[in-house]
Amino acid sequence: MPALEATLAAIDAANAEDPRRVDGRAFETLYAERMSACLAALYPDASDLLKIAARAQHLRRWDIPRADYPEGRRGYNDWRRACRVHHANLAGAFMRANGYDDAAIAHVGALIRKEQLKKDPESQALENVAAVVFLEHYFAEFLAKYDGYDDDKIVDILGKTLCKMSPKGHAAALALPLSDRARALVAAAVAKEAAALERLAAVSLD
Repeated sequence: MPALEATLAAIDAANAEDPRRVDGRAFETLYAERMSACLAALYPDASDLLKIAARAQHLRRWDIPRADYPEGRRGYNDWRRACRVHHANLAGAFMRANGYDDAAIAHVGALIRKEQLKKDPESQALENVAAVVFLEHYFAEFLAKYDGYDDDKIVDILGKTLCKMSPKGHAAALALPLSDRARALVAAAVAKEAAALERLAAVSLD
């Protein structure tokens, strides 16, 4: 089996152990498939390394429970950083087992850990894909979970996400079949961050 297919199969097998289920399927298996599908749609010429990074974006995320970290933004950010290191390490081990060299493993690790956002085209592509997958498949659940948040807070959160994306990602997000409320919130975030998004577009990698 070629190295790419073998590595993706190893990632899939690891994610299939997720105890969380959605319609009988492992939660992270479904997420990984959505990442790969979105990557193929937005970046049909994606490299093998970017394909691995996309598939491993949440590799065995349940191993590091959010509850192990304090509530609040600082605790959340610490948890996310720990998760990214975990995902990168596991992906690197699978890659090494299938013949990838140190440079390839280091690049995928940097993509997953978001070390070159706004500097590396593949890192930007991965950020766009992750954001579009969130908006398409998980934003409605987010709104339901945090129904105590007012619209201004949601718009602020979305604005931070939009500022990590490029114009290509924005276009893909705005083309999604979102609910009326979700679309209005995204539009409000775009309007609020218009100046920042214009500055970022001028130096965008894609």
